[in-house]
Amino acid sequence: MTRPAPALSRGAPPQVPETGLFSLADLPVATVTRLAERTVALHHDAAAHARPLAGAAVGVLFARPSTRTRTAFTVAAVRLGASPVAYGPGDLQPSTGESVEDTGRSLGSMLDGLVARPAGPLDDLRRLSRHGHLPVVNAMTPEEHPSQGLCDLATLRLTLGNLDGLRLLYVGEGNATATALALALSGIPGCEATFACPPGYGLPDTLRATAGKRAARTGATLTHRDSARSLPTGVDVVYTTRWQTTGGSRPDAAWRERFRPFHVDEEFMTRRPGALFLHDLPAHRGEEVSGAVLDGPRSVAWTQSSMKLSGAMAVLEWALGARDPDGQASGASAPPDTPAVSEASEA
Repeated sequence: MTRPAPALSRGAPPQVPETGLFSLADLPVATVTRLAERTVALHHDAAAHARPLAGAAVGVLFARPSTRTRTAFTVAAVRLGASPVAYGPGDLQPSTGESVEDTGRSLGSMLDGLVARPAGPLDDLRRLSRHGHLPVVNAMTPEEHPSQGLCDLATLRLTLGNLDGLRLLYVGEGNATATALALALSGIPGCEATFACPPGYGLPDTLRATAGKRAARTGATLTHRDSARSLPTGVDVVYTTRWQTTGGSRPDAAWRERFRPFHVDEEFMTRRPGALFLHDLPAHRGEEVSGAVLDGPRSVAWTQSSMKLSGAMAVLEWALGARDPDGQASGASAPPDTPAVSEASEA
């Protein structure tokens, strides 16, 4: 993979449309499905490609901690033929006051793509891409973790096959992983997904609207509850995440008491005898999940973890190299979906 040398120019380069993976809401359902299918294929055969990124340099910027996502994208770049360039929290000049736009222009003149978990919001990544003329992959922002959503969808396809009519119960915080999961599930025909979150810790209203509009087109149903009582028992999958997604402090000193009813233990799973268990990791055994469930025979969390690598390969292959079947440039943003998830609050 080679990029043309930047042309001689005077003044700042103009903005261009952003490219890359920012949010699953930017992608048509067909593209999300294709990326999940490609993830499964690469999971079965990690060599099922022609090193499409040979000769490329891919920046890997993590301003916040990461075990699986950082490792997955670094190894994925190598396996696809690229050379990763790693950056830590204080390695780039925005930490000393340089603007996102100026950083993007400089990185874009040298890199062929950037995978980033920034300290700031998702819009920073969009600006990096527009000003740097650079494909950018969101490796998690506070708003969304799209590559995790693709990995989750691929794990479900690998484990269950046809997902039409899937019944999934998510319990815990309405965080970046939950946001991506809701967007991924909203594209599955007939899917019934329930998101049970403590009051004040649910999915953002804007996300409910966006995922709800997509769900209305596919026949999916996304329900939000703010109580752990009377949750569905006839489900195919139970999913939870770490209660403190980024390990930060919370202003509510009693937050753990609010989350305690959403703990997934053996009793919780016994009431759902046919359900598999998913967790995006890292896990805090004894908080959101018991060790017996996480390591038990119905847990596919460790397969889910291993699929982060094939998911990263599928994303990089698409965002930096391939093209969609309809000829659209890979990673090109589409107008996001927009409106309504059903509410089912319980006192």
